[in-house]
Amino acid sequence: MAKKGNRVQVILECTEQRQSGVPGISRYITTKNKKNTSERMELKKYNPYLKRYTVHKEIK
Repeated sequence: MAKKGNRVQVILECTEQRQSGVPGISRYITTKNKKNTSERMELKKYNPYLKRYTVHKEIK
């Protein structure tokens, strides 16, 4: 019997890195509850390429 949960895996990608022109992509994988958070997620995460905390947005 499989559970039908509301939690889904999402990928967060740095928004500032594309504009800066620094090579590499900072991405994180996390989960969210689709029922409580229907819109796209935004979190401040560490970007090792830029060596600082930046805003990461949910992609796809």
